[in-house]
Amino acid sequence: MRADARRNRDAILHAAREVFATDGVLASLDGIALRAGVGNATLYRNFPTRDDLLAAVMEVDLDEASTEASLLGSERPPRAALAEWLVGLTWRLRIWHDLPHCVAEARAAPGSSMNPAVSMLVQETSKLLDGAKAAGEAVSTIEANEVFELVTALSWAVDRFGDDEVAARRRVEVATAGLFL
Repeated sequence: MRADARRNRDAILHAAREVFATDGVLASLDGIALRAGVGNATLYRNFPTRDDLLAAVMEVDLDEASTEASLLGSERPPRAALAEWLVGLTWRLRIWHDLPHCVAEARAAPGSSMNPAVSMLVQETSKLLDGAKAAGEAVSTIEANEVFELVTALSWAVDRFGDDEVAARRRVEVATAGLFL
């Protein structure tokens, strides 16, 4: 990639992260282009859809999430690892207003460019859930997809109710209590 093209792409990603943080993920893409100092054609050439842009912006967060899941799985007992993952994932998904909505839409659209990111989060959830099941600490009939959808719904609630981290933790603990034996 040419240096100027790389700079434009990086500027778009930086601007998108800032705009998503203040205005949510449904903010104007043209506004993101303006903030990045590029034309909207440059934005759309790099990221043809909102999902493409959102997936690229989320990439850094997903690497952190994967590392977090691995650490939890190796440092904590299975139930505690899964419980902490669910709290952390709920908090992570609420980071930008309307992100849970976009995640849910991506799950319903098999061709969405966000699906690799979402699939990775489901896979990490599955690993921790399987560990808790194997230890006899989680209900064996519950599937990772169901747990992920619950967490997505909880992250929406955390966003909408304006929970701080303490309130979000409590909301997740109450809502997920039925997963554990």
